[in-house]
Amino acid sequence: MSGDGNLKDRTREFALRVVRLYAALPKVTVAQVLGKQLLRAGTSVGAHYREGTRSRSDAEFISKLEGALQELEETRYWLELLTAERLGPRADVESLTGEADELAAMLTASVRTVKARLKP
Repeated sequence: MSGDGNLKDRTREFALRVVRLYAALPKVTVAQVLGKQLLRAGTSVGAHYREGTRSRSDAEFISKLEGALQELEETRYWLELLTAERLGPRADVESLTGEADELAAMLTASVRTVKARLKP
């Protein structure tokens, strides 16, 4: 499977932005607990995507991208909780939420394309 350079770059930048948001969170327990969950999920998106680009089959590619989509959904959840608790820079949280939505749309389109190609 060949990867899309734009998605590779965007998922990497997304991970770095999550790292920076985590570093900016208050050092109170609730922010750190939510932040660590966000950090794990948000940095996993790009890892799943990269694994998918090295897939040996279309089925493996689809599986890895669907894993990335699950991590994006989880990332959105932690961002929602940070927003609800007014933790973290609001503009950064909102911007990351928007990027998560855009990445999800791009990954979903990639999965649909490969699934369509597999249909007899």
